This record gives sequence, C-alpha cells and structure tokens, in this order.
Amino acid sequence: MSAVEKRLVRGLRVLREDLWTGKADPLPPSVWLRWLPHGLVVLVAIGTTIANGDQFGDGYNLGTEYALVCALAQGAAVAMALRWPVPAWQLSMVVTVVVAMGARTQLLADHTAFDSPWPWGPPGLVAHAMVLFLLALRVPTRVAAEVFALTALVTWVVQGLIGAANYSSTGALAVAVFAGVVLLGSAQRGRREARTQLVEQAGITAEERARRTVLEERNRIARELHDVVAHHMSVISIQAQVAPHLVENPSDELRENLDGIRQNAVEALAELRRVLGVLRSENPEDPYGLGAPGTGAAPDAPQPTLDRLDVLVENTRAAGLKVNTEISGEALPLPPSVELSAYRIIQEALSNALRHAPGSEVLVELTHFPRGLQIRVANSAPRRPAPPSPGAGHGLLGMRERAAMLGGTLMATETSCGGFTVAAFLPRAGTATLDAFAHDDFTPDHLTSDNSTDCPGERP
Repeated sequence: MSAVEKRLVRGLRVLREDLWTGKADPLPPSVWLRWLPHGLVVLVAIGTTIANGDQFGDGYNLGTEYALVCALAQGAAVAMALRWPVPAWQLSMVVTVVVAMGARTQLLADHTAFDSPWPWGPPGLVAHAMVLFLLALRVPTRVAAEVFALTALVTWVVQGLIGAANYSSTGALAVAVFAGVVLLGSAQRGRREARTQLVEQAGITAEERARRTVLEERNRIARELHDVVAHHMSVISIQAQVAPHLVENPSDELRENLDGIRQNAVEALAELRRVLGVLRSENPEDPYGLGAPGTGAAPDAPQPTLDRLDVLVENTRAAGLKVNTEISGEALPLPPSVELSAYRIIQEALSNALRHAPGSEVLVELTHFPRGLQIRVANSAPRRPAPPSPGAGHGLLGMRERAAMLGGTLMATETSCGGFTVAAFLPRAGTATLDAFAHDDFTPDHLTSDNSTDCPGERP
C-alpha cells in the first residue's frame, strides 16, 4: 500500500470515528438563565416543523403524510442537537436529501409552483443551520469542519450533478449560511474553553502562590530561630568547658562527660551554621524603618525580643502614626522563641497599620498570663487614603504561621469603627496544652472580648 493510500485510509478512518457516533454531548446551561437556550431551540424546532410541513406539502406537493413525516423528522433533528449533535446532523441530512429527491420528481413533472426554492427550502435551511450551530458549539473544530464539508458536498451533488428543473437555486446561499454558523459556533466554543482554562490556571496560580508564600515565611522563621538555638548551644558549650574548673579535683569520668557535651555542642553549632548557609537570603527592604533583622549595615544582628519594643514603637511614631502601649500582668520570663514571635507579630501589625491606615491611632496591648502572653494591636480608621502598598500582602499569613508554630492562636478582623485588630495568644511553654486554655486567667474569649478597646482614640 502506497503512502497516499495509507494517508487516505487514515483520513477515512478518522472521518468515520468523528461522524459515525451516537455519543451524547449536552448543551451547557447558561449561567444566568439556565434553561433559556434549550427553550429557544425547542421553539425553533417547533417552528421549523410547522413551516416545513407547509413547504413539503404545498410547496413541493409531496403529500400530507409524506410531508408530515419529513417535517417531524427534521424538527426532531433540531431538538436532538441539544444532546446528540452528530446524530442530529445525520438525521437532518437524510431528511434533506429525501425531500430534495422527492421534490425533484415534482419539479421535473412541473407539479410544483414555478421557481420553488430547491434543494434547500427556507425552513429546512434554518433547521439545518441550527443543527450545525449547536454541533459546532460542542465538537472539536476538526469535526465541525468535516461536517460542513460533507454538507457542502451533498448540496453540490444534489444540485450540481443530479439537478432538477423550474426551481430557484438555494445551494450557494445555504453553503454561505452554513459556513457562517459553523464559524460562529466554533468561535464561541473556543472562547468558552479559553475562559475555562483561564479560570483553572488562575486557581492553580493562586494555590501555588499561597504554597510558595507559606514556604517562604517558614524559611524566614527558620532563619530567625537559628539564632536563638545557636545562642543556647553556645551557652551549653561554654558551660561544659568551664564546669571542670568549678569542681575541686574533678574525676576523669566527669571531665570525659563534660568534654563530650562540649564536643557535641560544637558539632551542633557547625551543623547550624551549614543550615544557616542554606537558608540565608537577602531580606526585603524595610520601607518604614521598623528595624527588621538581616537588613541594613548589620545583617548579623541578634534577633529582637520584647526589650526592643520601645524602639519599635518610636520608629513607628516617627513614620507618622500615634502609638500607645499598655502592658499588664506579671511579666514572667518568656522563652526566646515566644519573645521573637511576639515581637514579629507586633512589628507586622504596625507595618500593616502604616501601609493601610495612614494617620490612624494604634494601641498595642500586652497582657501577661501565667500560661502565656496575649497580644492585641488595634488601629483606628485611616485619616487619609492609603497609598499603593509595597508589600507582598502576606503579612497575616506569616503571623498565623508564627502563632501556630508555638501552639498559639491568632485572629485578625475589622472593627466597628473602620479600623483593624490583630489579637494573638502565645503559650509560655511554646506548645499548646489543653489546660492552658482551661486556666482561670485566660480563655480564647479574651481575644474578642468587648472589655478591650477596638477603636483607639475613642476610649471612654
């Protein structure tokens, strides 16, 4: 078999697979008017059935029964196109050829009106155009092109090769109309698919962006906690080295154990430095001068604690906000990780107030409980429109990550006065326990209690 014959056989096989099918392909419902398109198609089917009955019976003089059967069949083809577009096209083509050949006999015998439209009567042309349009909306463009080509071929064979007499030609008009509806249907289908793909891609992009943001924030938290862990390991190493000198005549076994502790601490510090080398990256600039570590002239500065809260507040005031602080409760020692996370949550909340509420008043509340630390940062409504924010818009996500890391809770919500409140509770132990929230001094309701001021500047 030659290459041309193989290509021809392959093309005929594809044509058979595309057109010899009864596969259902329902018309997708409209978003706003769910069944309106289906209702319009049914009305077209009923209208063309009635008009075809008149055209086939009176126009072509085919007889009442014959005309009624053919009209019903073509109307059914229009309705079928809602669910089975290819079988509907097949039925419409068969009816058209049967009617055209029956009308040809009457035209040659001069039993019809002079200049009757043939081979496509006006109602049949409308019905077939509707079928082609519905088909082009659902099937691939290749299949729509094949269907149109076969329709044009059948029209040419019936009118050009077989022919008739005493008729008004409708073949060229029919082919032009069919080409237009197929192009329109294919364009609508392509537009719908492109819109669907765009929505799917937007969803995938948003999901990937959220996942990347979480990983970046966790990376940043890991870099900061490295400094805390490294400090403790350094203290362990120094204490293990000094301990033998604090004991009179230490035994060899004690010296050996302390040397082992010091060696393990030194090795752990070395591993931490390697991890830091992997995690270390340039931090974004701090547009409001709030003193983020890892920026400026001292990228290796120690991680901040609540001891630097006054400096943070002063920098925020210098940037244009009125900030008040309230600290209550007995300030018991907090683990470095809790202090670092508390500082970062306050820092991010103040940065958000600077970005989104310029000219507002901010209240920073720290409440020490035996079980942990409660933080509340509330700002009033902005006094002027906020400029475009230079941030990435993921500050709340980072604050939630920090609170969740310590087993705490964090909530952020708008206030009745048009401001914003960030409230968090960080357990003192750095992990969540059931009895922590059952303690009399603290319950999660404290985060949303009306006893605290939601609107700074409007205090009674």
